[in-house]
Order: sequence, then structure tokens, then C-alpha cells
Amino acid sequence: MKAFRSLRILISISRTETPYSKTHLPQNFIRRSYSAQPNLDEPTSVNGDSVFDGSQCSIEDPVKKPKQPNWDKGYRERVQRELFPQEKQSSEEEEEEEDSIDRSRILAKALLEAALESADDELGEGEVREEDQKSLNVGIIGPPNAGKSSLTNFMVGTKVAAASRKTNTTTHEVLGVLTKGDTQVCFFDTPGLMLKKSGYGYKDIKARVQNAWTSVDLFDVLIVMFDVHRHLTCPDSRVVRLITYMGEEANPKQKRILCMNKVDLVEKKKDLLKVAEEFQNLPAYERYFMISGLKGSGVRDLSQYLMDQAVTKPWEEDPFTMSEEVMKNISLEVVRERLLDHVHQEVPYGVEHRLVDWREQRDGSLRIEQHLITPKLSQRKILVGKSGSKIGRIGIEANEELRRIMNRKVHLILKVLLK
Repeated sequence: MKAFRSLRILISISRTETPYSKTHLPQNFIRRSYSAQPNLDEPTSVNGDSVFDGSQCSIEDPVKKPKQPNWDKGYRERVQRELFPQEKQSSEEEEEEEDSIDRSRILAKALLEAALESADDELGEGEVREEDQKSLNVGIIGPPNAGKSSLTNFMVGTKVAAASRKTNTTTHEVLGVLTKGDTQVCFFDTPGLMLKKSGYGYKDIKARVQNAWTSVDLFDVLIVMFDVHRHLTCPDSRVVRLITYMGEEANPKQKRILCMNKVDLVEKKKDLLKVAEEFQNLPAYERYFMISGLKGSGVRDLSQYLMDQAVTKPWEEDPFTMSEEVMKNISLEVVRERLLDHVHQEVPYGVEHRLVDWREQRDGSLRIEQHLITPKLSQRKILVGKSGSKIGRIGIEANEELRRIMNRKVHLILKVLLK
């Protein structure tokens, strides 16, 4: 009320036209005292900057907090005791009776639910107790272009490794996970191996092969795969040497199987028996499988065999969601596959592929930025294409495939740079 009275006095003074009021109390002074409009004559910057920065201001929580009583509890109890002693006693007795009834009901309900609840009801759909989980690590090795990545993608049910007709598509170890019931099988797709490493023409491939050889004995089951169609039409002594070497030395801690891939390309199926007889005397191989990793022929028997070999061990990967690291690797593999499809000769092998940015947007979409670095200007021009047509086509196809795999909107940005 005092503030309101002071305001009225100021208004009355402003309306009085006296030399004193005009000189010392201009009308703008009164208006600025209670006007809702900002003063345009004063700077609107914060801390001397011309741009507003929201981080410099504190924003109160918009959620309304429940109102709290502004009186002291002791005072309320004293008033209740002095003014309404009988009502307080009766209300307290009623509250105690209601509390005792509620507690008995809650206890009876909890006991009934515990008696009727089965062990499976405690777990969600697809969840398995840790003590009941089974796991198996499977490594897939073989010569280049044997179909290892195609088999991994078929087993997992989605693309996790780049698959191309060109050799040496896989540049590093790729993980794919298959979970069925209480069993989880982790597939490790490795770069192409040859027993004679001097046959490779690129410098970095030798390092990849050496890294792949170091991890051979770390898997529970090792799949040695080769292209049976190529073996029948144009046999390679290096492939035969690899199969023989892995089959002669048995590992007591590891089971090894031999997979003849691409049986769908063989017209005379009797020739497959000749190949099986060629390698039947190798003691390290427990089983022989004839499969087609691309079309799925014979893969069911192979997967059932792997499921039976699983041992009691906690799962290493989440069966429901892919980790961010796996998703990043998939994005690189998808772009690399399209790169191999549209760029030929030595250009795709000399490109340095980097994941620069991985960001989830507020609308749930995913922003992925990758850089393709070429060592030569001529290779950069080939990769970009006329008016950016080639890199644009690679980006469009890879973007669409990533949307299908990740089931969300993806913004893929590809940049071609010169080293």
C-alpha cells in the first residue's frame, strides 16, 4: 500500500505543470518507473557482448512445486490440541485403524504374489539369467574373397561387414552377434589370409594379415572357409597350403571346421565330394560343411552345430541393442562397400577412411560425418567424379542402407580430402 501511495504522489506531481517539475522531474522519468516496455536508449548486450548468450542466464524450473504450509507444525499441533482435543483423538484412532488395515492388505498381497510368481515371470521377454547363459566365440578365416563377410552378415541377420566382389574387402576384424534363446554366438570376420604373405601387392595388407594371424588361437571355434567353385575351376596352391596347414595342427582348446563356400555356383554337385575327399585326412577338422553364405544353403546345419558347441558363460554383448561402437563400425563398412562398388583399380585401397563426427540429434536422427582422404590429386578427382556425381551416388546409397539398418533417419556427410 505504501508503494501504491508513493506512485500516486509521483503521478500527481508529474501532472502539475511547474517550472520545478519540468526541470527536475521529466515525464519520461515517471513512465520509466512502471512501464513494461524496454528502454531502447540503453544497450541490450550481456557482459559487453552484442549477441545474447543463453548460458549466461539462469532459468528457473518450469515445473510447479507443491505448495508447502507456511505455518509452523508445532503451532498447528498446539492449536489442534487446545481447540479440538476430542476430534483429534478420534481422527488419530481412525487413521491408526486404517493404517493397520492397509498394511495387512499389502502384506497379504505381497505374500500371494510371491507364492504364485514363477521364476520366468521375473525376467523380461528375451532375457536369460546370467547363470543360464551360454556363449561361443567363432573366428572365420580364409583366403580373400572366400565369402567370410557374406556368411557373417547372413548369420547375424544384418550387415555388419562390407561384402564385395573385390578382394581384400575386410580391412580389420569385424564383430557380429547372433542370440537365440539362452545362447549367444559372436562371429569375428577377419581379413583374408594366405600362407604365403609375399603374394600381396599393397603395403598395408601385410600388417592386416599379421594381426589376423595373432588372433587365430583365441577363438573357441575356428571356421576355415574357401571358395569351392574357384578351387574346382582354378585351384590356388596358396589356398591348399593354408587349408592343409590349419588342418594338420590340432589345438586342444579349439575346435576347427572346414566350410566349402559358394556351392550354389557349382553345377555338378558330385565334384563337391571330390573336394571333401581331398581334405578328409586332416585330423584338426571335426566337421565339414558345404554352404552358400550369400543364399543361405547349408547355413542352418552350421548354426545348429555352433549352438551345440556353446559353453556356460555370461554374454559379452547386449542381445537387444547394438552398442555405439558397433554402429560406428557398421557405418564405416557400409560406406566402404559402396566405395568398392563404384571406384575401381587401386583407388579404393589407397583411400584413408575416417569417422569424424557421430552425433544424435534432438529429433532422434543421427548425423554421421566421414572423411575420405586420398594421397593423390588424380585419385581425388576420380573419387569425386564429374560435378560430384560419384561421391554423391556413394553417399545416397550408403545413407539409404544405414537408414534401413539403424531404423532411424540418418544424415550422412562424406567429404573427399587430399592428404
